[in-house]
Amino acid sequence: MMRTVGILFLTAALLGIGGKSASAQPMPYITLASTTSTDNSGLFSHILPLFEAASGISVRVVAVGTGQAIRLAERGDADVLLVHHRPSEEKFVAQGYGLKRYNLMFNDFVIVGPADDPAEIARAAKATEAFMSISERRAVFASRGDNSGTHKLELSLWEKNQLDVSKVSGTWYREVGAGMGATLNIAAGMNAYTLVDRATWSSFKNKAALKILFQGDSILFNQYGVIAVSPRRHPHIKADLADQFIGWLISDKGQRAIVNFTIAGQSVFTPNASKIPLR
Repeated sequence: MMRTVGILFLTAALLGIGGKSASAQPMPYITLASTTSTDNSGLFSHILPLFEAASGISVRVVAVGTGQAIRLAERGDADVLLVHHRPSEEKFVAQGYGLKRYNLMFNDFVIVGPADDPAEIARAAKATEAFMSISERRAVFASRGDNSGTHKLELSLWEKNQLDVSKVSGTWYREVGAGMGATLNIAAGMNAYTLVDRATWSSFKNKAALKILFQGDSILFNQYGVIAVSPRRHPHIKADLADQFIGWLISDKGQRAIVNFTIAGQSVFTPNASKIPLR
């Protein structure tokens, strides 16, 4: 009798009955370097559980500015890169850090500012005109100042007006050196203008007296791309898992998950992935 009980106990232990299975393995994971806009908007909280449930692969997100996300991926500290500055993304692939770039989704940028609009940018016909009005009126502008995709676009708008903002930094032009959420908080506190992606603005709760004052210019188009980091450059990269993640994102299921993410009942990202097979 004792021998039978002992055998049953041993069998239960091996099968994991009444406790954790001895053969249970932790869920495999990949690291995703991405932007604060995709994270702050709540998009990842919506789509990543769907991918994990479908694949059994966990995704750990490092949300920083586009420039910093690219540097992380260049060092091999991420398996997948998801950012929104196409020239930088194409350079990343051309230099051998990434395998292939895919369009994933898009939205747009808007210029927000004080409801009374002291620089009268709501009258502008183009984004460059709005920025010119801000500089001419010396209205307070909060810049991310963090080499993010948003910051790169902002700098290009000043440059189109032949304005070197480094010469006025600390006056009406305030460099925050932070992510989009923190920059919006500071802009709200200073009653300042700033450039922001629509998704982050839609999810931002501390709007105070800020409102959208300019939108709709084609130059404010905001395309996101996704790239698997090259295992040829960094052999430790989890290439197969990265391929599964990107394949899901650009599949019909992944694209539906993106469009089904809404804020106040409105989709804030429009999927537009290429239907090209992975390598």
